[in-house]
Amino acid sequence: QLVESGGGLVQPGGSLRLSCAASGFTVSINLMSWYRQAPGKERELVATFSILGRENYADSVKGRFTISGDNAKNTVYLQMNGLKAEDTAVYYCNYNGGTWGKGTLVTVSS
Repeated sequence: QLVESGGGLVQPGGSLRLSCAASGFTVSINLMSWYRQAPGKERELVATFSILGRENYADSVKGRFTISGDNAKNTVYLQMNGLKAEDTAVYYCNYNGGTWGKGTLVTVSS
């Protein structure tokens, strides 16, 4: 299973670091991705690694979010800086297009 953590309430301009830990199986960090779903909207891809190990980001988060991972800890991270109200969403991690976590809520509000 995948378990996300690190969400919470943060003021605009603030930062959060999300974690997604895999248990019960060993993941290849390069196959991990972060998605989000805002209220009333469809789930969207936020950040992922490509086959070549490069990072890809949604245009809306480029320059503010960074995906990283630790194979030894079976964990992927999402560092989010310069948060905006429109970043408010439930953030999910996904492994290889199949396994999903239950999500962690990020609320950006003053």
